[in-house]
Amino acid sequence: MMGPNLLSRRAALGGTAAMLGVGLAAGTGSAASAVTPHTLDLGDPRQRARARAKVMGSAGEETVPIFYRLHLYAYLNDGGLIPLFTLNHLSVTDWRPLANGNHHARTWECGVYCRFDTDEVLDVWANPVTGETLPVWKFLGGPFTAEVGPDGATVEGAELKPQTIRMETIGDMLMIPMASSTTMPNPMTPAEWPTQSAGATRYWESQATYSARLADVADPRQLNVAATCTFQNMGSWHPWLGMGSRPGRTYGRAYGAKLRSLDDLPAGIRAGFEKKTPEIFDTANWTKPRLDIVEFLAGKTPR
Repeated sequence: MMGPNLLSRRAALGGTAAMLGVGLAAGTGSAASAVTPHTLDLGDPRQRARARAKVMGSAGEETVPIFYRLHLYAYLNDGGLIPLFTLNHLSVTDWRPLANGNHHARTWECGVYCRFDTDEVLDVWANPVTGETLPVWKFLGGPFTAEVGPDGATVEGAELKPQTIRMETIGDMLMIPMASSTTMPNPMTPAEWPTQSAGATRYWESQATYSARLADVADPRQLNVAATCTFQNMGSWHPWLGMGSRPGRTYGRAYGAKLRSLDDLPAGIRAGFEKKTPEIFDTANWTKPRLDIVEFLAGKTPR
């Protein structure tokens, strides 16, 4: 199961309609004086790049974690959604500014599969569609690198290729929506992997939105602003679900937020990551690329 990925280019807002004034404060006492409001000019490429970095991570040089609660369902091309499980998803990204005004991001991600809408870690899982009880795969991904610019990002090392949707303001919030889509040959062919291959071709769609207070983003003193993050995805059956070539896909709905540090993880959630994916707490020594399907194929035989 994949989480959201940094996304790439599209023409963004310009002109006077993109000049946004943000009032920050008034003076105190009877002789209060007006404070010049900070502004965010989305027509300025450097300001757009800086705004993206502030909301998605940091415009400074620091490490930024994001935690998501991802609820996953089966859709069988008919009827309603069938709850499968919840994935507690954590990404850790090292950010640094570049001389060209863009920002470099290096990301590691992991996930812990839990009983639906709980933090109860799953070692085995009963598929509600097939009735089969299956061992749960380990989910680690990265490191992925990206250069975040005014109109999105270029990404290296990730399966999903980004598409940019325009940044805009709604009320007093700055919204940064993004999309990823991929169609690729399935390395697990149906002939060799009849219970684990979803078909000759794999499909994946992901839609993400980062949102933050416009006043925070416009404030030049703030390099890393509080932000909420959501995404939805729809993809071919993951191999470990044992769905084979049954019609349908998984649907995922996630919501989360940036953290100040990994110490902000609630104790129960952190315990799951420490049990299943301790590597996420030592990214300095996580230098080789990790991807669950690649690792599975390297050590297993078809069934």
